[in-house]
Amino acid sequence: MKNRHLACFAVAAIALSIGLAKADNPLVSGQFSADPTARAFNGKIYVYPSHDIPAPPNTVARKDWFVMEDYHVFSSENNLMDWKDNGVIVNQKDLDWISKDYTMWAPDAIEKNGKFYFYFPANKVAGQGQRGGSAIGVGISDKPEGPFKFEPKPIDGIGGIDPGILIDPKDGKGYIYLQQGSLTVAKLKDNMIEVESAPVRVQGLPKGGGLIEGPFPLERNGKYYLTFPHVINKTEALEYVVADNPMGPFTYGGIIMDESPTGCWTNHHSLVQYEGQWYLFYHHNDYSPNFDKNRSIRADSLFFEPDGKIRKVIPTLRGIGLAQATRNLQIDRYSLISKNGASIAFLDTTKRFDGWKAVFAADGAWFQYNSVQFDGKSKKVQAKVQSSTGATLEVRLDKASSPVVATIKVPKSDQWQTIEASVKSIKTGKYNLIVTQKGQGKAEVDWVSFK
Repeated sequence: MKNRHLACFAVAAIALSIGLAKADNPLVSGQFSADPTARAFNGKIYVYPSHDIPAPPNTVARKDWFVMEDYHVFSSENNLMDWKDNGVIVNQKDLDWISKDYTMWAPDAIEKNGKFYFYFPANKVAGQGQRGGSAIGVGISDKPEGPFKFEPKPIDGIGGIDPGILIDPKDGKGYIYLQQGSLTVAKLKDNMIEVESAPVRVQGLPKGGGLIEGPFPLERNGKYYLTFPHVINKTEALEYVVADNPMGPFTYGGIIMDESPTGCWTNHHSLVQYEGQWYLFYHHNDYSPNFDKNRSIRADSLFFEPDGKIRKVIPTLRGIGLAQATRNLQIDRYSLISKNGASIAFLDTTKRFDGWKAVFAADGAWFQYNSVQFDGKSKKVQAKVQSSTGATLEVRLDKASSPVVATIKVPKSDQWQTIEASVKSIKTGKYNLIVTQKGQGKAEVDWVSFK
């Protein structure tokens, strides 16, 4: 490579200023995404995930394993419901040192002095009969979404995967945490593209269990948190340790998220504060329930206790963000659901990125979808529905015992229909939306929206 830097531009055709429609959990539809690093830059949240893809034919990629060849960057402003794909940051074909074996694992990004740095792992091209091993590349940009100019070679003196970056607010020094057989940490030089000294092993991690990887560091109230996925039994829980110094030694803090109840082997995460609220970004195999190497990113609210401990996060389908009542509300991304007669299913099992539907199958079955903003002007409610029997749905706000604000009569049909009904007066404000079935029958709902 003749030039010192390589400029990589966002070229993905699908990324042309698209606000992605599926904005609950998972946050991104239309492609798989995993290992999300979320950062708050310039009044927006930016998410830098890895990108799972099906194994291309006639390549070295394993069909039954993780396959990743590039990185996208997503962003959302204010509502955390609409996520824009800003395109590809870098592809494995763009840099000479990268082995083209689809090993672009979890990345990170950070800002320092108005510059944005993107760090990623990839296997190096093997040389002289030896395996290349994993190394860390870095690119620099004037904007969070890029384009990034990448160093022609990986960072010297470190290797491994899953870089996690910390800028110490006390002195502005940078640190890089890695998985190199164990978790390690090294101080970065002020230029953020070289290390001052060799990485050292992180002390104070939990004993027992299996793999610990994916370190994500942060500083809060003078304490340094190192968070990580850890295989406790068969799948990865999210845990953390705490120290008074970025390099430790650390003491065990607890579990942030339990192991997957559905058997998704990996989890990988980041924590970000935005407009006064902390959020946990992580992943699950929602769109690929039978193959946990194709994953999708999620987010849920996170809270610190008064003593600094992290309250355990319970995964939700609703996720985060305030939804306007006028958008198509996917009630299958529920906050709460009745014990009987309510379930979800894919709209089309051959097109899983199309999402899910809410299925009502008993009198009194209900879904609750939280945090909907009404403007006081709603006159009608529309619902995209289907019913093999005919059914009646009732809409309430905040509680299942609240007065009915709309009644939707769903006619018998084997086709999807958009049905409209009148709405009683709804004052301006934020409400939880509850849709209940009245009487017997079966109804399927794609979305509801207030007009």
